[in-house]
Amino acid sequence: MSIPALFIARPVATTLLTLGILSSGILAYFLLPVAPLPNIAFPTIVVQATMAGASPQVMASTVAEPLERHLGAIADVSELTSESSTGSTRITVQFGLARDINGAARDVEAAIQAARADLPSTLHSNPTYHEFNPSEAPIMVLALTSNTLTTAQLYDAADTVIQQQISQIRGVGAIDLGGAALPAVRVNLAPGPLNSYGIGLEDVRAAIAAANANSPKGHIDQGGERYQIYSNDQATTAAAFRDLIVAYRNRAPVALKDVADVQDSVENVYNAGLFNGKPAVVVIVHPSPTANVIQTVDEIRAALPLIKAALPASVNGSIALDRSVSVRGAVNDTERTLVIAVLLVVGVVFLFLRSRTSMLIPAVALPVSIIGTFGPMYLLGYSLDNLSLMALIIATGFVVDDAIVVLENVTRHLEAGMTPRAAALRGSAEVSFTVVAMSLSLVAVFLPILLMPGIVGRLFQEFAVTLSIAILISLIVSLTATPTMCAYLLRPATTAVVATETGAASPRRFFRRMEDAYGRSLLVVLEHSRLGGAILLGLIVLNIYLFVVMPKTFFPEQDNGILIGTIQADQSISFQAWRPSPAIPEDARQIPHLSSSPLSRWPSGMLRRRQSWPGFVPS
Repeated sequence: MSIPALFIARPVATTLLTLGILSSGILAYFLLPVAPLPNIAFPTIVVQATMAGASPQVMASTVAEPLERHLGAIADVSELTSESSTGSTRITVQFGLARDINGAARDVEAAIQAARADLPSTLHSNPTYHEFNPSEAPIMVLALTSNTLTTAQLYDAADTVIQQQISQIRGVGAIDLGGAALPAVRVNLAPGPLNSYGIGLEDVRAAIAAANANSPKGHIDQGGERYQIYSNDQATTAAAFRDLIVAYRNRAPVALKDVADVQDSVENVYNAGLFNGKPAVVVIVHPSPTANVIQTVDEIRAALPLIKAALPASVNGSIALDRSVSVRGAVNDTERTLVIAVLLVVGVVFLFLRSRTSMLIPAVALPVSIIGTFGPMYLLGYSLDNLSLMALIIATGFVVDDAIVVLENVTRHLEAGMTPRAAALRGSAEVSFTVVAMSLSLVAVFLPILLMPGIVGRLFQEFAVTLSIAILISLIVSLTATPTMCAYLLRPATTAVVATETGAASPRRFFRRMEDAYGRSLLVVLEHSRLGGAILLGLIVLNIYLFVVMPKTFFPEQDNGILIGTIQADQSISFQAWRPSPAIPEDARQIPHLSSSPLSRWPSGMLRRRQSWPGFVPS
């Protein structure tokens, strides 16, 4: 007994099997993550270290070099790059594609601890690491503005509230804050008075450190009672530092205000940001290597109202960039294309079979095969992306072939006078081996893609596996559900064309004319076989030429809806002169001293584009 005969004899079991495949695919569809492309990013970890006041040369020789020696000893490190600037060092460690990011993170943490003995003692905090790729575009940028708070206060709120809560969301790799820095007291020493009093720079530093230490104050014992002394003598404002005694000269104290200009400022003054013409602090969210963009952005949006409740009421927040918008648009377009492809295939089948009942069989087999593919995709950890959906679009032309082969052979026996059940048993048994051979040969075509090494193989692996799964599910449906539907749905009357021979628009006459036209064209080609062969060779040569001259790229260019402009000033210009002015006219936003630059005039409409946070007041 053949496989189709087993299921034809058990229509209830066949129906349950088909519904099981369909329901599992529908359930998995809503659980599948959405992404622009398959997750094939290299496992990347970034190590950062800061030491206030150190030059790039000092950071490179005393901080970056010891870290590089220990990080380079980790197994399967494919690339190690470092970048040192004033007071900070960033080392990017890239691992092989097969390396687990969590295991790599543990090795990086162990390397940092091993390198701690070689790092300078002035490095007060251990280096930190994050699982993200600095070359990856941020998935979201938030902008904070206020009419009453300074940028330093905004930065403090972003550092203590927003960064802490968003960092806990799954898929967030790292968060960068820009536009300002944490509040600080800046002491700008005057060389003239220091020289007059004979006070060195180290004397001032030691005096400030000794007078500003928050050390235990002890206790007082009186009788049978003890009084603990609690007092915080740390200075937090410039006014408290100005009267600090740094030295004694000629039996007179020398205050800090006598040798320096003390003012309330920020830790890093070389930082500025604007949003819609207002000073702003930006929160740049980077994804982790295994993050799903859509899911991570949705969780961040869901957390924004709670974050707003923890911020001062005068803080206005806006979403300056949301990368999920372009991702959603691309995936939605691909899903729409998939639906259109299924409808077109069903329409073409109906056009040629010319029977609503016969059309119903492939119309059921096709969506069941496509939707059923979502279940194995979920189990394999795949996502709904452009490549996996493109595989399903291509699969629509493959999966319908199996059902049509079985249907046509059953219909042939049915037209010969057999009963529907007998025709289904005999017709499906005759083509079972053919259907299996067709499906396995199609799957074999995509096996070499699974063996491709490197990032290209990882990128197209999901495409090949998804297409193979759709073909295999189509094979199962064609050997089970399709013969069963042929046995119980087809009738001799349904196979006849309900149309008359008269009328120019009758379906039978239309197809007869099409067959006659094809026969005449085939006869012409056979009579001029040499000319046909020459045309074939010419087309082959033309295709080779077009393949050589056609532009080649790894991925086609696409418009993601984001416009980025950069301005590079002359090296001799100071930061204060280059810094953008908050008072930017709405009609012509220009950067001072850069009016000659072609990028200095920013379109005001582009700068005004933003979305308000849920629960936030638009800026």
